[in-house]
Amino acid sequence: MPIPLILDVDTGIDDAFALMLAARHPDADLRGVTCVAGNAAVDQVVANTLQVLDVAGAGDVPVARGAARPLLEPARDAGHVHGRDGLGGFARPSDRRASPLGAVDLLRATLQRAIGDGEQVTLIPVAPLTNIALLLRTYPEVAPGIARIVLMGGSASGGNATAAAEFNVWHDPEAAAIVFASCGQLDIPVTMYGLDVFEQVTVDSSVAVMLRELPDPAAQLAAGLIDHQIALFGNGGARIGDAGAVCAALDPGGLTTQPLRVRVDTSAGLSRGQTIVDRRTWTGDYDADPHQVPAALVDVALGVDAARYAAFWQSVFG
Repeated sequence: MPIPLILDVDTGIDDAFALMLAARHPDADLRGVTCVAGNAAVDQVVANTLQVLDVAGAGDVPVARGAARPLLEPARDAGHVHGRDGLGGFARPSDRRASPLGAVDLLRATLQRAIGDGEQVTLIPVAPLTNIALLLRTYPEVAPGIARIVLMGGSASGGNATAAAEFNVWHDPEAAAIVFASCGQLDIPVTMYGLDVFEQVTVDSSVAVMLRELPDPAAQLAAGLIDHQIALFGNGGARIGDAGAVCAALDPGGLTTQPLRVRVDTSAGLSRGQTIVDRRTWTGDYDADPHQVPAALVDVALGVDAARYAAFWQSVFG
């Protein structure tokens, strides 16, 4: 049976790749998409999301506008990576319209409906975690409707927004800390698909050439976005990025994870937004630690079958 999914996005080039996969793969039942400020301002994120679902030929998938800024700080976009429009200059209007519900209300309604139907939904946040933090703090009663959270964010090594911090967590560290803590309290399994695997799953220019030859609007957009990334980074390959988190939700066998304790640095220093992944094994070290040890265990992605996930993503283009 297809897996019920909700994506939380800040569309974004690689969010577009993720939306195409979730909208088209036969193993996915995309129940909704919520939008948050991140790669672009939230209204641009909504417009980009509607466009991508349109070209992907998605059915009647509700799209909801969410938080316009982090919990405590102003929004900071990633236009230097995704372009001023968030889609590398490929943003276009869509005839689709956003839901009248806000993101948290759409999440709540969808999860309550799943609980009533005896189902659970997998949440895939591939953006700053502001919407998810607000949901879990405001409506913890929806937790039984969540099968697990597979989030793109964090790192067990270095960062990209800063030397220490990955962009999604860095954008709203307080929200990320709330999500990890809430999931521990509410017994929601969490997989952290971080930079350690995010940067490994790539496609090269030959894939863009192949996609451009297909009479498929989504393939045409994907080809342009791949070319944009290759031109920007100059390394001959483009990361499918956030789409890897969708791959991990639908095909978890391609991911190697380890249950580890994760703390988010919410201080104002150089490491703000860092996900501190605790790999210690001796309980004596925990007992002597002057800081409180985080209670929640997170399945941290440490390895990925990159070729498997790249092929999995490409499969939705026929």
